[in-house]
Amino acid sequence: MLGTGTSGGVPLIGCNCEVCTSSDQKDNRLRSSVFIELNNFNFVIDTGPDFRYQMLRAGVKKLDAVVFTHEHKDHTAGLDDVRAFNFLQQSEMQVYATNEVQAALKKAYDYVFVKKKHFGIPQINLNSITNKPFKLGGKKIIPIEVLHSKLPVLGFRIDDFTYITDANYISNIELAKVVGTKILVLNALRHKEHISHFTLNEAIEIAQTIKAEKTYFTHISHQLGLHNIIEKELPENIYLAYDGLKFKL
Repeated sequence: MLGTGTSGGVPLIGCNCEVCTSSDQKDNRLRSSVFIELNNFNFVIDTGPDFRYQMLRAGVKKLDAVVFTHEHKDHTAGLDDVRAFNFLQQSEMQVYATNEVQAALKKAYDYVFVKKKHFGIPQINLNSITNKPFKLGGKKIIPIEVLHSKLPVLGFRIDDFTYITDANYISNIELAKVVGTKILVLNALRHKEHISHFTLNEAIEIAQTIKAEKTYFTHISHQLGLHNIIEKELPENIYLAYDGLKFKL
């Protein structure tokens, strides 16, 4: 996991809460994103504002693609920094997104998509995806459409791994796509009800419905509480994710 935190909740400027002042590295969370290796094919799901630092911190030397869940800035604001991989790999970055997300990217990064391109700008090739399976690195990727308040957001299942962030509703049809997954990563913002994110209890309920071998909660607000305290209160086989978490299927 590159990052497991969120920009949701109250502003953190000058915040002196126990999470923000914690010396436990597991409470030090950057914006949510995940790096996935499929044989020799590497991709990330989302490029938030922390993308550049996350790549450097993880020592990523090769990146073949970016897949976006939705268009919000805390998931797209780092896209410009794919230019480093353009230079290293001498190739365009393959970006997979819905048409709606592509429209937002073209607006936010208009200088990338103009006909007359300037030297040094990111080289990006857009690939359209929908709520239908597509392939990356020879693997079938199964999109899972969830709702983030009223905004459709895509989660993704790759073999026995499922990643869902920024959701507060999953229909039974979409939830059925997740059944049988061994590792589930799901957002759990805080204890208090939120307009567009699952609370901790709501996320636990979904995790217990899916019954994955292991479930990790991500997109965690500082309002949730300290990692080492909250995790002890979680049901069996359910954990809090943390930046740098790795697992292999």
